[in-house]
Amino acid sequence: MTELPAQPVVYEANTRVWLREVRRRTGAPAGLGDVSKDAWDEITPHGIDAVWLMGVWERSPQGRGIALGDPSLRTAFAQAVPGIEESGIAGSPYCIRRYEVDATLGGAEGLAAARAELDSRGIGLLLDYVPNHVAPDSPWVTEHPEYFVRGTADDARRDPAAYLDTGAAVLARGRDPFFPPWPDVVQLNAFDPALRRATTDVLGRIGQVCDGVRCDMAMLLMNDIFARTWGQRAGAPPPDDFWPTVIDGVRQRHPGMTFAAEAYWDLEWALQQQGFDFCYDKRLYDRILNESPEAVRQHLTADESYQRKLVRFLENHDEPRAAETLHPAKERAAAVLIATLPGATLWHEGQFTGRRTRLPVFLDRRPDEPVDTALRAFHERLLAGVHRSGMRTGRWELLECAGWPDNASAGNILAWCWAGPSGRFLTVLNLSDQPAQGRVRLPWPELGSGAWLLTGLLNGERYARSGTELAGPGLFVDLEAWGTHLLAVGPDRD
Repeated sequence: MTELPAQPVVYEANTRVWLREVRRRTGAPAGLGDVSKDAWDEITPHGIDAVWLMGVWERSPQGRGIALGDPSLRTAFAQAVPGIEESGIAGSPYCIRRYEVDATLGGAEGLAAARAELDSRGIGLLLDYVPNHVAPDSPWVTEHPEYFVRGTADDARRDPAAYLDTGAAVLARGRDPFFPPWPDVVQLNAFDPALRRATTDVLGRIGQVCDGVRCDMAMLLMNDIFARTWGQRAGAPPPDDFWPTVIDGVRQRHPGMTFAAEAYWDLEWALQQQGFDFCYDKRLYDRILNESPEAVRQHLTADESYQRKLVRFLENHDEPRAAETLHPAKERAAAVLIATLPGATLWHEGQFTGRRTRLPVFLDRRPDEPVDTALRAFHERLLAGVHRSGMRTGRWELLECAGWPDNASAGNILAWCWAGPSGRFLTVLNLSDQPAQGRVRLPWPELGSGAWLLTGLLNGERYARSGTELAGPGLFVDLEAWGTHLLAVGPDRD
């Protein structure tokens, strides 16, 4: 098992899409065991600590058939990939029949080869786990109906969209409390002791082939959420919550296994307390896209220990592409923001090259799109610069930016610093479409009155300043719209 750093940088790849494009370029077979080192280089740029191979498990033929027969899905597929044929519709990676690597991807041997390649680079491997539901043709449906939320024959007749009659049992279709049931999956019962043991066993086996899991919609299994969603159909809530029971059991076999939760509804703290190493920071994503710089700053006033267990992102397979939702200059500023905060960071394959198509996860191909070479170079410099600096091994602190009575633009400036064995580092950015000025006071009285040099990690810019200014009135900054400074602070030896 590759030990991930305390705040890993994760790269998500859509496995089937990526392998298909590797195959198209090379003309050779491209299971996970056939990928060339050059192709691995593409998804492991310098600064990446782990690769999340999204969608490796055996997909459900029955689930695929349901998707093929859904007019709304077929419309979405055609909009994303004009002219898409049925052969390009693989079915949902979250409608899982079995937790075995799909044979079309090279099976278990292919995954082992992929993990060995990543391990040789010092990079970890993350895979998916879907705790809430399984496909209707999962072996569990016939072998273990006790694992599921049950209904009655009357339920199935009254509401066939919400219940599946297998002939032997009536099972609820999977859902969350705010949306209609998903037609292609059946609902596991988080309160059932046997299901909890089975989940622990499956995750234990997954832990033999990877370094961590991203748990889909993890909050749905929490006792209070599950009880509100299913009521009496789930039975009485057990005294212990689902995740502490499962995670503790898995870690008896794999102490170093990383658990990351897809989490919403402001339940990140609760899931951290239940054993997750990291939880999605959807709130920060929403504030960057839609709210004010002050709203972002307020979000970052949370305790550093809590923030270190969040996953920061600007896109993933569930969200629109950043190049589609953000002005190009804002996208770069937001990337600097994400890359230099405490916590894990998640980057999505295609984000660095400016892809705009949000691909439905059912598809194994995507449209060709032009590569934004400047954007790719920017992201590669950013990740490499942050990684080489070692800044995120230090202590992080949010800073204030002061303005003047006749100039309130400082309110659009965000600033923070890192200090530790690797040195002192400062991030300042203007999260607005107007110029902004202000003074950022650095929290290092030990700077004294000596001469200090501020060096840009991305462009080599150099600024000589006195310690008296930096720790006194503060560093004066004048930033263009969406402008950024990413600086190392060290003694001026000239």
